[in-house]
Amino acid sequence: MDLVLTRLAISMSEFKKNPSRVLRDARKQPLAVLTHNKPACYVIDPALYEAILERLEDLSLGAIAEKRLASGKRVPVRLADL
Repeated sequence: MDLVLTRLAISMSEFKKNPSRVLRDARKQPLAVLTHNKPACYVIDPALYEAILERLEDLSLGAIAEKRLASGKRVPVRLADL
């Protein structure tokens, strides 16, 4: 059996019967939709999805900044120029 990474899970057939009800009952909590007892997809609140994307972007930009700092190259910048 695959790992289900949510507290809530529902079968695909139950989800298809009334998706609006399932989403309402989930109360914005992440939900796994299962096919043959394996996750077929995860349903998450739009605000959570946006937060995840923002965090991924922050991590990516942080890695770029660390790489540039490690290179030792410096670019002089004055606050007045910004």
